[in-house]
Amino acid sequence: MKAKQFFFAGTHPAGVEPPREAVNVDDRLMQQLKARAAKLPIEGELASFAGATGWLNSEPLSPADLQGKVVLVDFWTFTCVNWLRTFPYVRAWAEKYADKGLVVIGVHTPEFPFEGHIDNVRKQAKALGVQYPIAVDTNYGVWRAFDNNYWPALYFADAEGRIRAHHFGEGAYEMSEMILRQLLADAGFSGFRDDLVTVQPEGTQVAADSSTLESQETYTGYEQAEGFASPGGAVPNKPYSYTVPSRLTLNDWALWGVWTITGRAAVLNEANGRIAFRFHARDVNLVMGPPKGAASVRFRVSIDGKAAGAAHGTDVDGQGQGTAADQRLYQLIRQPGSIEDRTFEIEFLDAGAEAYCFTFG
Repeated sequence: MKAKQFFFAGTHPAGVEPPREAVNVDDRLMQQLKARAAKLPIEGELASFAGATGWLNSEPLSPADLQGKVVLVDFWTFTCVNWLRTFPYVRAWAEKYADKGLVVIGVHTPEFPFEGHIDNVRKQAKALGVQYPIAVDTNYGVWRAFDNNYWPALYFADAEGRIRAHHFGEGAYEMSEMILRQLLADAGFSGFRDDLVTVQPEGTQVAADSSTLESQETYTGYEQAEGFASPGGAVPNKPYSYTVPSRLTLNDWALWGVWTITGRAAVLNEANGRIAFRFHARDVNLVMGPPKGAASVRFRVSIDGKAAGAAHGTDVDGQGQGTAADQRLYQLIRQPGSIEDRTFEIEFLDAGAEAYCFTFG
């Protein structure tokens, strides 16, 4: 997920300007949209989706099938908080412009092994409300065909199957929608309303509070872990009894109890194990879940030794209690009011819990 921290608003062509005010879509506006579309560079051809290992919400699609349509390709994975924050806009564009000539294709390329199972993708896509076609890219075939390196990543293709723009990361939503309108107008589609989409995100889809964000994405597996502060350090790939030091500095974290730290995750071997994290942010999220074959694991969270109360996230109640029934991103804390350095702790009441990555917002 490190790549998801790079936000490249400047990747849009300089000749494209977002609208300064709403205008009526008439012949004059259509001419303006077409003129701006003509200034967009040709970055290459729409790559093949043949490397997909499966499809959801659609029969398999190819560039030939999409000729005559404007195509927005969205690389995503369901645990990615950066993608989750962009999804309300992508979904709104898919709904608004579907009858105007736009096809949105979500390419689901996994970061963690459990995201590569099509049943998990199907379940999470349904829960999130992803209704446009999904190319399941478990083996990274489509990722490599597009020479992609980021979650999320948008690629804009015109009706002739040529990539005309791209954007990596969050933001630039007005710019992205204007590019879609320009490409649609250039292809002869019309009937746009005079407004851009508006969204009302909730939970993990709310944009981060960048003004207070001082904690960054942190993995628990030894291959990418940073800031691990349990005395003695990580013991790879075998059960070990860890402790939490008396003091954690900002962005340090530690384990308590018997855990096995693998390359990708920290796996709890005995019930009542804990993770403590000293953080500075509005939100605390954790990619986690039960082990394969288990129904769920129970957990409770606290801040500075007290129940989360009004600071609880969408996956936790006011007493700090929660249940992880799936492997996905869970929002554990959303703090109201002023933000300062705090110590977050999650205790798993059942053995087997798998913790992969903290993100903050």
